[in-house]
Amino acid sequence: MIDVSRLLALDPTRASTGAWLMGAPLKILVTVVPAVVARWLAHRAITKAVAASIAGSEASREKRDHKRALGKPSLVASERYRQRTLTMGSLLRSIATIVIATVSMLTVLALLGIPLAPLLASAGVGGVALGFGAQALVRDYLSGIFMILEDQYGVGDFIDTGEAVGTVEEVTLRVTRLRDLDGVVWHVRNGEIIRIGNRSQGWSTVMVDLPFSYGEDVDRVIGIITDAVSRMKDDGHWSEVLRETPSVLGVETITAGTVTVRVFATCTPNENWGIQREIRRRVKEAFDREGIAGPPVSPGGTGQHRV
Repeated sequence: MIDVSRLLALDPTRASTGAWLMGAPLKILVTVVPAVVARWLAHRAITKAVAASIAGSEASREKRDHKRALGKPSLVASERYRQRTLTMGSLLRSIATIVIATVSMLTVLALLGIPLAPLLASAGVGGVALGFGAQALVRDYLSGIFMILEDQYGVGDFIDTGEAVGTVEEVTLRVTRLRDLDGVVWHVRNGEIIRIGNRSQGWSTVMVDLPFSYGEDVDRVIGIITDAVSRMKDDGHWSEVLRETPSVLGVETITAGTVTVRVFATCTPNENWGIQREIRRRVKEAFDREGIAGPPVSPGGTGQHRV
């Protein structure tokens, strides 16, 4: 049997090499390998948590839709929650990687005998300089993180950012992408958004002004409008999106030869535009049947037209 210690004693170079290999390299290996394993475990745990959260949300949504007997699932709300959860999972994985890599790197440098105090001081100065130079980018990411955490808006919401108004198509930590009513796609940096007007979070409102001739009986006209809009709750399609029966608030304005009655209702998000058009269509048909005259035409025209 070979005596390793005796061989090393006979060969000083081999002895010094073996001592070196059993020193810093082994310690570095013992530091790096657990770090890689820790990163893998952290990413795996975060990925599983994200998948479980999305699956739980899907199950809850299907259960709610089944109880409400809705004909279609709330795909917009589901996609919004899914993208928000995936973004948070990506953020958590990045944070885990940065923390584990930083701790491992500092530990390896200490094992190599490199003084950390000057290095940390230089890194601090460099970080401050980078912060001043890339403060817009840092502001974008911080704004995106808080926006996602606070759930200010998500995919499918109709929002007003001040510069652009439209439907949100994608939300990332740095940029929000939305499409306006003209089909234009806007890419808005999160750090540039000072205030947000969310028109579709939870539910939307429907407000329709219906003008008619000043000579008509107001009570009769209000009765006709009430009968026309109340039938929408009996319609299979509109009953799914209306949260309540549209109500006639009464006379809103009286101008030269025109009386305007306002109708109000609440509905599911982003369905207000279609409901407004449907209310106008039904009321117009009712006015035609009952012979209700519309407001006077603009100067240059003759007679009256119907709504």
